[in-house]
Formats: sequence, C-alpha cells, structure tokens
Amino acid sequence: MVFIADRMKEEIIRHVQEHASREACGILAGKDGRVEKIFKMTNTADTPEKCYFMDSIEQLKVVKEIRKEELEMIGIYHSHPGSDAYPSARDVELAFYPAVAYIIVSLKNKQRPEIRAFRIVEGEIKEEEL
Repeated sequence: MVFIADRMKEEIIRHVQEHASREACGILAGKDGRVEKIFKMTNTADTPEKCYFMDSIEQLKVVKEIRKEELEMIGIYHSHPGSDAYPSARDVELAFYPAVAYIIVSLKNKQRPEIRAFRIVEGEIKEEEL
C-alpha cells in the first residue's frame, strides 16, 4: 500500500497535465510507504508518446538527496496521455525496481484523470492500494 496525501496526488496530476503531449515522470520519496516528497523529472525520451526516460543527471541528484534526507524511494510515477492507467508492455520491461510502486496517471479522460499504483516484479503486475 502507498500512502499519498490528496494534495500530493493533485500536484502529480498538475505536473502530468502540464506535459500532456508526452509522458511526464517523477520519483516519490518518503518513509514506511508514506510519500513525503515529489521529485518532478525531465523526460528525455526521443519519442513524444508511449515512453519515458528520466534524465540521468537529475536522477542521480535525486537519489543523493533521498539518501541525504534519510528517505527511501517509495515510487516512480509517469503519465499515459492517451491510454489507461495500467502498465504497458514497455512499462513492465523497464520496471527495474521491484521494491517501489509504479504510479500511472491516465489523461485519457482529460476532465477526470485516473491515478493507480502497481507493483511490477519479474513481469508480474499487481495493483496496489493508493
């Protein structure tokens, strides 16, 4: 289970809406499954849709900051601008952190974004309560 305050969910949704033409992404940090901090990342993928890659320099800085603040990575979020809030085959292929939740925000219905969380371990997808 991932605990995230409504105001933080709204902040994530605003972030992905600001980048609605491509997948937006970020890292969630906290303790004991409770998100305390959101790190908005830059998507450096060459393709405008259906893919995201976090800027490696930003990612290293965030990991160092998480360690410095004695937090842990709780999750990784990204958006699906035109598809459901469910991991794509590519999301599963690139799920390198089995201990974190993968949060997906669907903007398929722009008036009502959908946000869901999943654990992806060795290709198996399990929905998490958010």
